[in-house]
Amino acid sequence: MTSNSAKVITIGTFDGIHIGHQKILKKVVKLAKRQNLVPVVLTLFPHPRMVLQKDDSIRLLNTIEERVALLEAYGIKEVIVKKFTKEFANLSAKDYVKQILVDELNTKQIVIGYDHHFGKNRSANITDLKSFADLYDFKVEEISAQDLKDVTVSSTKIRTALNQGEVDLANSYLGYNFFITGTVVKGKGLGRTIDFPTANINVTATYKLIPSDGVYVVKSKIENKTVFGMMNIGTNPTVDGKTRSIEVHFFNFKSDIYNAELKIEFLKRLRSEQKFENLEALKMQLKKDMINASNYIQTLNA
Repeated sequence: MTSNSAKVITIGTFDGIHIGHQKILKKVVKLAKRQNLVPVVLTLFPHPRMVLQKDDSIRLLNTIEERVALLEAYGIKEVIVKKFTKEFANLSAKDYVKQILVDELNTKQIVIGYDHHFGKNRSANITDLKSFADLYDFKVEEISAQDLKDVTVSSTKIRTALNQGEVDLANSYLGYNFFITGTVVKGKGLGRTIDFPTANINVTATYKLIPSDGVYVVKSKIENKTVFGMMNIGTNPTVDGKTRSIEVHFFNFKSDIYNAELKIEFLKRLRSEQKFENLEALKMQLKKDMINASNYIQTLNA
């Protein structure tokens, strides 16, 4: 439900809400504060490519729930998630501006890139938007080419980094730790047999980007306490596993957390996933991983 308050709006996918996006969001919040308006993001979901090209291969940095929470954390008071449908894609530029931006959202100012296209077949551009602004009495604030370049470059670099397991590099572009949100489900219990019990994490959003297979240092907040651990993403080749899973061994942690929903942050990649000769060799490596992870965690607290 959207309020009828007068708004400063920016429009976009805002996937990742990285440092490039954050610059734009700061501008929206600042303009809104100056004019006593409400800072708003209008975002579309599902991603247009999922609907128009039926592209199931697309992977996003955030689920829609994560995106909304992050936008609010950066000072956006209302996040309007507009369901992207073929009907929405067929709205003429004028109907889109009049029905959604003006009548529905009460837009007084739009912060948008010079290359923004909208309306059916994305046929209208910022020049058209400025003429609608004169017609419907709102202002258009253009985002600079450099700021837009930062947004595009950062998104590409973050995806590439995560697909290569370089989470610390991705985190530097994001301005926060990349994270996944998932539910703890029952696994095969293999970890328990080698003294490394794990929480199996089920991420239900199939479009969420998961970093490349390997072992990572992670942290989570459980029962209001920060808990560190190490995560394995992969197929468990030592026991001829076939399906990809996400498992976390939390350090110094004993509570039963089945069915809990956890947000788990990635801090550093320790190594790629390997196939060991036997479970004993795997156990020896996990002990080394734990030492490496603990040493890294100590550097964070130093």
